[in-house]
Amino acid sequence: MLEGVILAIIAGLMLGLYALPEKFTKDFKFENTWGLFFLLTMFVVPILASFILINDFGGVFEAVPNHILFKMAGASFLWGIGVMMWGKAINHIGLSLGFSLFIGTVILVGSILPFIVEGLPSENVFITILIGILIVLIGVIFNGKAGLVREKDEEGKDAKHQKGKMLTGILIAVIGGLLATGFSYANAVGRPYIHEACQAAGNPEWVTAVAVMFPIFISGGIVMAAYFVSQLTTKKAWGDFKTSHFGMNFFLILIMAIFHYAASALFAFAAFKLGEVGNTVGYAIFNTSCVVTAIISGLITGEWSQASSRAKMFLYLSVLCMVIGIIIIAIGNGL
Repeated sequence: MLEGVILAIIAGLMLGLYALPEKFTKDFKFENTWGLFFLLTMFVVPILASFILINDFGGVFEAVPNHILFKMAGASFLWGIGVMMWGKAINHIGLSLGFSLFIGTVILVGSILPFIVEGLPSENVFITILIGILIVLIGVIFNGKAGLVREKDEEGKDAKHQKGKMLTGILIAVIGGLLATGFSYANAVGRPYIHEACQAAGNPEWVTAVAVMFPIFISGGIVMAAYFVSQLTTKKAWGDFKTSHFGMNFFLILIMAIFHYAASALFAFAAFKLGEVGNTVGYAIFNTSCVVTAIISGLITGEWSQASSRAKMFLYLSVLCMVIGIIIIAIGNGL
């Protein structure tokens, strides 16, 4: 159990840090950086990892029932739409509130979904895990409050945050979070079959995590690729790839892609190691540690240097609640 908790936390740390190299790219627009990132992380990295690491790649997926692969593909496609909607929500309501609403929805619904797919555990385990998830969500609320106070401190009144636009942004963030839980569903519904096929082909247990990510990333990547092709065309940003900094930018974005993919695969392995309720416990710990990591890295890089003591108080409360929530969830998994 402890190994699974540690792996889930490490996966969250990797996901919370994967975007840091983006700060050092040069001459790229937003669409160039993230379009190339999604191409690498959703297609190039998982395809190479799968063909290199999975013994009898074709045989493994031939052994998985088609209806399971279709379920995984459909849920992953929705995950891709959800991630794109999150980006739209941020344009309406800002990063802090958009991030908090999106991740809060993901943690709540994505942690409950495996119970629906796999069945409920014993009552004391179920209640303890739910209490931990609730405390994590309180931390997410504090995080959103901290962000809103900071934005007010730094920017004052912002015309973008009109009532209508705020409500639209909140709706988009929540719906996006709901759709993004397709990742959790795809992992829960597909893993048992893929694990059996991998074992039959003589693969080590950890290879199952790589195999599970293949249909999830490819299916989700279709949405993201279509979106960024559209954005690169609309913003006339294709020409920005022609820069003397392309080589270094490509290297930095490749690191981002590897970290992002590895974090997701490590989560899948952590969920397996956590046992009967591993998908719920792992998903909650994975996303919570990601948020905590992002908060701490923001503090280190000076994102909160101009924030008031009130904003920082809410931020510290959010981290405290999330850490306590993770501990309670881990305890519940060990009951």
